[in-house]
Amino acid sequence: MSAADFDREWHLGELFDATMLARVGPPLAELLDGDLAILDRNGELLWGLAAPDARREALVLELEPAGFLASSAASQVRLHAAGRMFTALLRAEARYRMASALHLEAVTQDFETLKLEHVRLLASEARYRKLSEELEARVKAQVADLEARQQMLYQAEKFASVGQLAAGMAHEINNPLGFVSSNLGTFKLYLDKFTALRDRLAEGEAAWHNLDLDFVLEDGVDLLADCSSGLGRIARIVADLKSFSHVDRPPEERADLNACLQHAVSVAGNPLPAGVALRTELHPLPPLSCNPGHLNQVFFSLIRNGMQAIQDAGRPGAVCIDSAADASGITIRIADNGVGMSPAQLERAFEPFYTTRSVGAGTGLGLSTARNIVLAHHGRIAIDSTPGAGTTVSLFFPNTP
Repeated sequence: MSAADFDREWHLGELFDATMLARVGPPLAELLDGDLAILDRNGELLWGLAAPDARREALVLELEPAGFLASSAASQVRLHAAGRMFTALLRAEARYRMASALHLEAVTQDFETLKLEHVRLLASEARYRKLSEELEARVKAQVADLEARQQMLYQAEKFASVGQLAAGMAHEINNPLGFVSSNLGTFKLYLDKFTALRDRLAEGEAAWHNLDLDFVLEDGVDLLADCSSGLGRIARIVADLKSFSHVDRPPEERADLNACLQHAVSVAGNPLPAGVALRTELHPLPPLSCNPGHLNQVFFSLIRNGMQAIQDAGRPGAVCIDSAADASGITIRIADNGVGMSPAQLERAFEPFYTTRSVGAGTGLGLSTARNIVLAHHGRIAIDSTPGAGTTVSLFFPNTP
């Protein structure tokens, strides 16, 4: 062995011969319920018996596998633990061989050669240190991804709660709505009878006028009309709440996004703040396979963001919602002429918990969750904003068969 072997990749057959494998294999096989095969890096059997369906655990010394452990009886966890033990033995053998070679060359080479080898070892150490730093960075990235997914789960639960609340409100309003409508119908019949009675009681005309019953009848009719109008408004609110919460509907279906936008506009604009207008320009759209309840939440959140931006600007403004479709898919734009965002704010707009509002005025969850929902529908979301001029959010959903 020469010093050049320090930087090369070892394989299992070089480090453990048949005698060594015969000593190491049986104890490892006992740990894995007697089922173990040791394979070289090309998958060739070196020791034991390998079933065709056996699970494999790679034995990685540096960057590439030096060999594999295979077992069909042991769990993946136990096989992984055995692989780590075997890898430790391989590394110990590799270090021993490198140390032996280094000792031999230290005895036989002069001082200058040793210095050169020292430089090479330092370079090798730097390479491994860099590899360790890269692995640490990957772990941090995975942790950040897990945290983001936890936030998605939290927001999904929040949306579910909002939907349940809307469904509950619809149910609670429907109960009194039924009997109030029935009672008003009965009251109308009573008034009709009262009117007929007035025509038959000519002898009581003076008393009728003294009681001002003509005004009572006329005013009663007006009151009934007002009640009917109010009940119609309640019925529309109930319908919008049921459609917005997607109650009694499957989680995914082919839906008209224009209907989703109209429901979101109705819910977001009730009540409509002073100085804020909602304008729609909706063109015919093909049905889209989607979760309408989730998209309702996206549209609602973006519309409310636009309304708040106009209020923050301190001047009258409008949130404009338009939709269009072409051969590639559906495009929806929600634009406002509110305060807008600076380039620095725009860069962080999709970060969880980031908000441009004052403390307590916003959750910072809307845009982050909206993007995740759009991506889950294989769509895209983009934001264009100018400070003092307003913000436009563009959504694109590809056509689905």
